[in-house]
Amino acid sequence: MIGILRSAFFGFIGLTAIYVLVAIYSRSVRREKLEKKFDAGGIEGDRDTYIADGMQAYEHGLKRRLLWLVYIIPTVVVVVTVYFVNYQ
Repeated sequence: MIGILRSAFFGFIGLTAIYVLVAIYSRSVRREKLEKKFDAGGIEGDRDTYIADGMQAYEHGLKRRLLWLVYIIPTVVVVVTVYFVNYQ
């Protein structure tokens, strides 16, 4: 039982590292997209304000919430696999 808990603990540490890396990458891609859109022209106002507003909208958007699938999908796959291996 201790081995399972230890494996789960280290697994979640690994998933946390993956989540942080994907979140940083996703934010940088979104920021770059906003910068390119502003630099292309047609948008009035301050560049930094436009990017800050766009990033705030991103923080409350669906793409940001979908990052939680980094935790959910592997956990469900492991639990289902353990169930079918042990109880079938």
